Amino acid sequence: MKQLGTRAANLARDERAAQEALARRQVETAKQIVAALGQMKGAAMKIGQVMSFLDVGLVPREYRDEFQRELAKLRDAAPTVSFEQMRKVIEEELEEPLEEIFAEFDTEPIAAASIGQVYRAVLREDGREVAVKVQYPGIAAAVRADLQNLEVIMRLLKGLTPKLDAKAIAAEVKARIGDELDYELEAQNQRALARIFEGHPFVAIPKVVGHLCRERVMVSELVRGKPFEALKGLPLEARNRIGEMIFRFYLGCMYRLHQFSGDPHPGNFLLLPPACGPDLPWRGERLAFFDFGLFKRINPSAVELELAAQRAVIEGDADRLHKLLADAGFLPEPQRVDPQHLLEFVRDGIWWYATDREVELTPEVATQVMIESADPRSRHFAEMRHQTMLPEHLFGRRMEMLVLAVLSQLRPKVNWHRIAREWIYGDPPQTELGRLEAEFFAASPFLPAAPRG
Repeated sequence: MKQLGTRAANLARDERAAQEALARRQVETAKQIVAALGQMKGAAMKIGQVMSFLDVGLVPREYRDEFQRELAKLRDAAPTVSFEQMRKVIEEELEEPLEEIFAEFDTEPIAAASIGQVYRAVLREDGREVAVKVQYPGIAAAVRADLQNLEVIMRLLKGLTPKLDAKAIAAEVKARIGDELDYELEAQNQRALARIFEGHPFVAIPKVVGHLCRERVMVSELVRGKPFEALKGLPLEARNRIGEMIFRFYLGCMYRLHQFSGDPHPGNFLLLPPACGPDLPWRGERLAFFDFGLFKRINPSAVELELAAQRAVIEGDADRLHKLLADAGFLPEPQRVDPQHLLEFVRDGIWWYATDREVELTPEVATQVMIESADPRSRHFAEMRHQTMLPEHLFGRRMEMLVLAVLSQLRPKVNWHRIAREWIYGDPPQTELGRLEAEFFAASPFLPAAPRG
C-alpha cells in the first residue's frame, strides 16, 4: 500500500509539472502572438477580431485579463481620421463633389467599422435616407501588407496544435479579410441576401444603392431600430423571439442556403418595429441585419458533412462520427483519437442545440462551451492536439461560436434543438416563427437545401 501511495504521489507531481510546463508554453506563445500583432499597423485589429483564439482562453486564467487588454488595444486601434480626409475618399471613389450626390451629409459618423466609418446622408436623386460606409484612407494597403506576415502568427499557434495546417488556415483568413477590404464585394453579398430575404416575415436586409458602391465606399438604405443593448432588458418572451431570429438567420443561412455572414456582432443588427399591412402573416418585430464584408459561401458537401456529424452526435454514434471526421481529414492520425472521446468533445461544443430540452443561454454557458472547444484547459485538449481544422469549415465554426456568445448576452431560454432539427433532419417547424419561415421559403425561388437525414 505504501508503494502504491508513493507511486500515486509521484504521478500527481508529474502531472502538476506537466501542467505547469504547458502553462509556461501557453504564456510564452501568447506573448509572442501579441508581439507579432503589435507590429502590424493595419491588420492587427482585423486579425485580432477574426482570429479570436485568445479571447476564448488560450492562456491560463491568471494571465488572461492581461492578454485580453493587449488584444483589445489592437482591435480598438482605429485610425484617427478627420472628416475632410474621409470626404476625399468619397469624392475620389464616386468621382463627384459630395454636394452633387447628397442633399444632406452628416459629418459625424453614426457607427465605426473596424476599417472605416458609417455616415448618415440623404440622396439628392430621390430623397432616400442612406448609410454611407467609407473606408479609412490607406487602410487597405496597410492591411494587405500586414497579411503577408500572418504565417508568423500561425506558426506560433501551431506550437499549441501540432496537427494544424497553418499554411491552409492562413490562406483562408487572408482570403476572408481580403474580401472584407472590398466594399463592392460586400455590396454584392448584401444584395444577394436582400433578394433572398425580400418579404421575409422577420428578417430584413437593407437594400444597396448599387450605382454608388465602390471598393472604398458603400451606400445602402438607412434602417432605424433598437440596438442590442436595449434588447437585453426586454421581457423573456421577447428575448426568446429575438434569440430565435438570430439563431435562424445565421445558422439557417449556412446550413440551408450555403452562404452566411461570418461576423454575428451585436452591432450588426437592429430590432425594427412591426411592419404595417393587413395581409402580413407576422405583425411582430423584425431584425435588420447588415455588415456582410466577412462573408462565406460554403461547399454543399462541407455542409452535408457537418450535418451528418451533428446527426451522429445526436444519435450517440461514436464510430460513425469518427469515420466521418477521419475520412474528411479532420483526424490526420485517426488511430490516436478514441471515438468515444471524440464524440464527447464534439458534443461539448454543440450540446446546446443538440439536446432536446429548453436551454437557457448565459455568458457562463458560452464560456464553458468555448473552453471545451478551443482551450488548453479543456479536458479534451490532449486529443485536440491530434486533430486539425479544415479551412472550408473555419469561419462556420467561428460564426457558431459568436452566435452563441451573442445569444448568451440576451439570456434566452429556448429549445434550440427543435429549431435546428429543421435543417439537421428536415423536421417540420414547431414554433410560430418556424412555420412563418417555412411558408416564406415554400413560396420562394431560393429554396433551402433539404438535409439528407
